[in-house]
Amino acid sequence: MLDLIGEEGTVLLIGAAGGLALGLAARLGKLCTLGMIEDVHYGRDYGRMWMWVTALGTALILNFGAGALGFVDLSQTLYLSHRYSLLGAILGGLLFGYGMAQAGNCGYGVLARLGGGDIRALMIAIVMGVTASAAIFGVLGGLRPMLFPIDDAGPVPNGLAHQLEALTGLSHTSVGLALGAAALLASIRFQTRGKRGVRVFWGMVAGAAISSGFLGTYWVATSGFEAWPIASHSFTAPIGETIHYAMFSSGLAPKFGMGSVVGVIVGSVIGSLIQDGFRWEACEDPRELRRQMGGAVAMGLGAVLAAGCSVGQGMSALSLLSVTAPVVAASIWVGAWIGLRHLIAGLEAV
Repeated sequence: MLDLIGEEGTVLLIGAAGGLALGLAARLGKLCTLGMIEDVHYGRDYGRMWMWVTALGTALILNFGAGALGFVDLSQTLYLSHRYSLLGAILGGLLFGYGMAQAGNCGYGVLARLGGGDIRALMIAIVMGVTASAAIFGVLGGLRPMLFPIDDAGPVPNGLAHQLEALTGLSHTSVGLALGAAALLASIRFQTRGKRGVRVFWGMVAGAAISSGFLGTYWVATSGFEAWPIASHSFTAPIGETIHYAMFSSGLAPKFGMGSVVGVIVGSVIGSLIQDGFRWEACEDPRELRRQMGGAVAMGLGAVLAAGCSVGQGMSALSLLSVTAPVVAASIWVGAWIGLRHLIAGLEAV
C-alpha cells in the first residue's frame, strides 16, 4: 500500500476508514456522547452508556493485545509519551462539556449531524475548528503552553497500567486486557435487552475503529521513512486542520485526522441514507444559533486545554489508560450535566 499511494495517502486512508466506521456507528447505532449523558440523567436509560463501554472495552483489548503481540508500541502514542497538565484536563473538560451541551453535540456528533444534512452542524464545526486552531497555532497559541505545559513523559509512559507495572511489577498488558474484558463483558450483560445486538455490534465497531488508528499509524511510522505521530481519532483540532488544508493545501501535508473527519462525514451520509434519508436542515431561531456558536467556541478552547475531546480523551486516550483521560472524561460529563441543567432549568438550578 505504501508503494501504491505513499505514506501520506496511506495515513489518510487509515483515518478515513476508521472515520467511516465511526460515522456509521453514530447514525445507525446512535453512538453519541451528549445523547448518552442526557439518557442517563433525564431518561434513566443506560443503553448508550453501555454501548460506549462496549467500544472502550473492545479498544482496550485490541490495543493491549496488539501491544503484547508486537504490532504496536503503546508507549509511543501521543497520550502516553507526554505528560499533560491535570488542571488543564479539569478546566478543559468542564469547558468542553458545557460547550457540548450548549451546542447540542460534540465534534464527533456535529460531523455525524452534518452528514445527515444539518447546516447548523456545519456552522458549529467551522467555529469550533477555527477556535481550536487559533488556540493551538494562532493568536492564542502561546497561552496554552505557558499556563498548561505539556512535557515528555520520561522513561515511564504516562499511563495508569504502565505506572502500575513500574510500582508493582504487574504487566501493563495484563492490566489493560483484564480491564478491557471486564468492561466488554459488563457492557454486554447490562445492555438493554431489546437493543442489545445493535448496540453491542456498533460499540465493537467503534472500538475497533479507535484501535485501528493506533495500529495503522504505527505501521506506517515503522514501515515508511517519515516520522508519523502514533495517534487515533479526535474531533476538534482535526476539524480546524481539515478546514485549513481545504483552503491552503499547497505546501501542507495531509494528516490522519483529516481523513478521519472526512470519513465520519461520508459514513454518516451513508448511514442517513440507509436509515431515514438525507435531508437539509437549517436553524430557524437566531437565539438558538447564538447559543450553539458560543458552545462551539467553548468546545474548541476546552479541547485544546484538555488535549482532546469526548472521543479523543474519552475513548482514544482512555483506551490506552492514559493518566489524564479519566479526569478529562469525568470533567466533560460534569460540564455537560451543568450545561444541560442550564438549558432545562436555568443557572439557578445548577
